[in-house]
Amino acid sequence: MTSMPAEERIGSHLKRAEQALLAAKNTACKPAAVTVPQYAALLWLAEKPGISAAALSRLCGVTPPTMNTVLKNLQERGLVERTAHEWHGNVLETRLTVEGRAVMELADAGAVRVERALAAEFTDEERERLVELLGRCTRVLGALK
Repeated sequence: MTSMPAEERIGSHLKRAEQALLAAKNTACKPAAVTVPQYAALLWLAEKPGISAAALSRLCGVTPPTMNTVLKNLQERGLVERTAHEWHGNVLETRLTVEGRAVMELADAGAVRVERALAAEFTDEERERLVELLGRCTRVLGALK
């Protein structure tokens, strides 16, 4: 078995960047009193009202049971409403409430500040290249499953 020093492992660098991003977004979402997973769900629900929990879990990158917990907590706070689908009674459609939209917008303002601060560290060309390189990482790692 060949060893590889931690500083040479791309995965270690990706993980540190992800942890720093999550910490910054958690701080940014605090005024809205939501977690990053809750914010992500609210953001996608604003764009795709009526989406199922299963589809939402895929978009947010969490498991369906985790998404069900996130949605249950959001529903208990009155931020989302879940109703039976018109034709598929066993499928629940999820939509933002008026309060849910306001909370999403507050959290999004903080998240956008984080994204803009991050983007400002790179030139346009560097940002495009970084997105391209991260996409390549995703494809390679996805193929290893």
